Amino acid sequence: MNTFYELWGTKTPAEAKAKIEAQRKEIKGEPQNLEEQAISSVGREVYEKLIKCYTEKQWGRDCKDLPPFLIKRLPVRYCYNNNYFNDCYQGIPIGGYNRLIEKLLDGVDVRLNTNYLEHRDELNTMASKIAYTGPIDEYFDFKYGPLEYRSLRFEEEILDQESFQGNIVVNYTDHDHPYTRIVEHKYFEFGTQPKTVITKEYSQEWKLGMEPYYPVNDAKNGERYNRYKAEADQLKNVLFCGRLAEYKYYDMHQIVEKALKMTI
Repeated sequence: MNTFYELWGTKTPAEAKAKIEAQRKEIKGEPQNLEEQAISSVGREVYEKLIKCYTEKQWGRDCKDLPPFLIKRLPVRYCYNNNYFNDCYQGIPIGGYNRLIEKLLDGVDVRLNTNYLEHRDELNTMASKIAYTGPIDEYFDFKYGPLEYRSLRFEEEILDQESFQGNIVVNYTDHDHPYTRIVEHKYFEFGTQPKTVITKEYSQEWKLGMEPYYPVNDAKNGERYNRYKAEADQLKNVLFCGRLAEYKYYDMHQIVEKALKMTI
């Protein structure tokens, strides 16, 4: 509602809904791409101001060439709640993820700097079941061709000031700024340090050897993934899980839930 008020001066949900409803009508039938899905959800004005440029920076593709489901994960709310999602609890574990992972691995034999795929014959003899979280195409030696991803580049700065942006994350939804967002780390745990650390995040095209972050779930990659998945389904002693092994975008709470269900 704060966004709608800034755009149109609307003060009630009914006023905002009327504005959006008038703009949604340009999309006839089921949305066929991300642009149509966004317009059918929030209208053209919000789409062009907040979604279009950011999405095209993030994915390096026109919104018309992206699948509609990518934008469905974001809720549309007619209330004055500025949180990103509706979840009761948002943020990171107290103490950070390192503290969580250290406790999960307490008493577990851990090998660092070890490529599972280079030692799979040896490592497979150590367990009756394998949980594989790496790229599924790499597991099968790219026999159907590599799947495509988007990667990221980070620039960190230590600033001699107490606060830079006053918030954990600020997204830059225009084409004028080359980065997609800036993270100010002290706000994850309510830090009070005299200096602050920020990270600028740049989206970039992925190539083999780079860190894969976001699967490109278009028709071509979807068909290729399905061929890998058909082979993975034949391996009863290997669990393929996670963004890379399932070639699927997950939020953190979703992947934690998925991991818990797979252990049952």
